[in-house]
Amino acid sequence: MASLASCRPADGADDEDKLPVPHQSFVTRPDLAPPEVSITRHGDGASEHHVFLTPKFRTDTPVDGAVIVAADGQLVWMRAVDGDEPGNNLFDLRVQEYLGEPVLTMYEGTNERGRGNGEVLILDETYTEIARVTTGGSLPPGHADFHDTAITGDGTMLIAAYEPVPADLSSVGGPADAYAEDAVIQEIDIATGEVRFEWSALDHVPVAETMVDFQEKKAELEEEAEEVEKDEEFNELGTEEKPFDYFHINSVTEDGDGALLVSARHTNAVYKLDRDTGRVVWTLGGSASDFELGEGAEFTWQHDAQRSADGTLTLLDNHAHGADDDESSRGLRLALDESAMTAEVVTEYLPPEERIAGSQANAQELPGGNMLIGWGQKPFYSEYTRDGEILYDACHGDACRGEEFGGGGASYRAYTFEWEGRPAAPPDVVVQDDDERTAYVSWNGATEVAQWRLLAGEDEAGATEAAVVDRESFETAIPVPEGALYVSVEALDVNGEVLGTATPDG
Repeated sequence: MASLASCRPADGADDEDKLPVPHQSFVTRPDLAPPEVSITRHGDGASEHHVFLTPKFRTDTPVDGAVIVAADGQLVWMRAVDGDEPGNNLFDLRVQEYLGEPVLTMYEGTNERGRGNGEVLILDETYTEIARVTTGGSLPPGHADFHDTAITGDGTMLIAAYEPVPADLSSVGGPADAYAEDAVIQEIDIATGEVRFEWSALDHVPVAETMVDFQEKKAELEEEAEEVEKDEEFNELGTEEKPFDYFHINSVTEDGDGALLVSARHTNAVYKLDRDTGRVVWTLGGSASDFELGEGAEFTWQHDAQRSADGTLTLLDNHAHGADDDESSRGLRLALDESAMTAEVVTEYLPPEERIAGSQANAQELPGGNMLIGWGQKPFYSEYTRDGEILYDACHGDACRGEEFGGGGASYRAYTFEWEGRPAAPPDVVVQDDDERTAYVSWNGATEVAQWRLLAGEDEAGATEAAVVDRESFETAIPVPEGALYVSVEALDVNGEVLGTATPDG
């Protein structure tokens, strides 16, 4: 095992059950406290690109937020948030292309009962916000959900939303006069906010196709109401306040022919939609599958359905809620024969040991064919060869101490991408007088810093080069010459060009 960013607990902790969650900490940026990452290597050939996470702890350390880490697990960039603020949730941080340039996208908003109301932020390479995307048309603004945020080549974004609407639930054992959670897809013009396309699950997929047992769910909510000492009506399933979530959309992407691929967790199915009419072209999986599923091809509670260039379909099979309890979640590649209407397993991507992710998670196919699996509810991510051989397995935060410590730090998805960040803000430097005077320097989000140059002297005019040191990780420590009254630090690229300058506050 190569522990490249240690997950060992803090020294001096004497109660194993109360150990602090392992986290990275910095002199220059005490507000940033991302989880530490531990990586176990199993083979060669893994991507060396950055990894993108949005871990959730609801603690002071680690801090919630959107995180980019290097291939070795060290922090590159973090946007920290107060996890106790309901509108501060960040999800689905990733690199996409907009107007021919790479950008960062992420959801910002609420997270309640597994769905959100918010907006999708688009940031440029300087981490400056250049656009916000949310719902429009028939839906009120600010109702975009966090489950997917796909930018198309036409300058639009595919987003999902959840809206309670009147519905007849008698087909699933509920009242005829009730409310269901409708899953809505909108395609939004990023520049104008115009709605180009809208689709409603209730208009196309019957409530009876749900795999959620209405009466079991109703009993769960009644028990919850008792635990929090609320009236039973507080959690009465099928009301406008607690609509029945029969579909639960969790991914929407473009198919190769311009159609849309939609994954719905609560029907255990993937749908292909006609982009012009909204008609369901076919259903894969669930109770109304148009495909005959081959041996091992059945999936449940799945996430992140994507079409590969070779025509196969990839997804994350959570294999929970209806699957055999002793089977692990897995990444899955299926070969679809749309003439014979059959689906066969091509590749399984299995964790090094059983790992059942009851929610969230994704499967990202990388250039060259490798697969990056984010394990969602379980705070891990792993990379595999196209043939399913694991190359590494990484834990972050609480997971690094073992299953007995719980699942704090879940990241809805995990990705790996090339990314060049050039922050608009300057670097940070703090000079401390410890046993010897030391300058600590960092630059949140900068990816091109190769070295740091320390300038020191009696004043700014008389400052000269005192040291040039290699960038160590997110934060680098540089000894300061004795007697220096003025200090500044320059960030240098591989060619020795100055990228930015930091001077201590005060």
